[in-house]
Amino acid sequence: MEIPLQITSRDFELTEVLRSEIEEKAEKLSKFHSRITRCRVTVEAPHRHNRNGRLYNVRLDITVPGAEIVIKHEPNEDIYVSIRDAFKAARRKLEDTARKQRGDVKRHETTPSALISSLFQSKGYGFITTDDGKEIYFHQNSVLNQEFYNLEKGQRVRFVEQEGDKGPQASQVSVIQ
Repeated sequence: MEIPLQITSRDFELTEVLRSEIEEKAEKLSKFHSRITRCRVTVEAPHRHNRNGRLYNVRLDITVPGAEIVIKHEPNEDIYVSIRDAFKAARRKLEDTARKQRGDVKRHETTPSALISSLFQSKGYGFITTDDGKEIYFHQNSVLNQEFYNLEKGQRVRFVEQEGDKGPQASQVSVIQ
């Protein structure tokens, strides 16, 4: 960290044991993002009137190049649980931020589409033709929402291609609106 860790407590005195616990967890955060420039931890106990006991909030403000991460978790009666949960959330956020900055974001494949080229409704099947000219068989049970009898030749559909007994076969066929 470029700027030293800042630990603040509000409405109660932070013990050395808690302070060292926070320092240890903050040090481990650098494993999840190598360029943390600042980390501020605020621990507060604002709920003095609660019948069940005192509640503790933990807030983390973490700065990395290109992003400011703020973690504020639900209050808990156990200060150690509050600290643990806040740092777990910070770890997940740092991992996500680092992944996005590296460009390691998952790309979802688009579902292929095709045109219905022939339809044999009385026999319960048809064929679709993909944009590259490939013809694929589909059965009435492959059509989602039991819409087989509403299909028409020339409609554009989405599908998932699978290997059938006699070649490629479409499943999860649905009309593109």
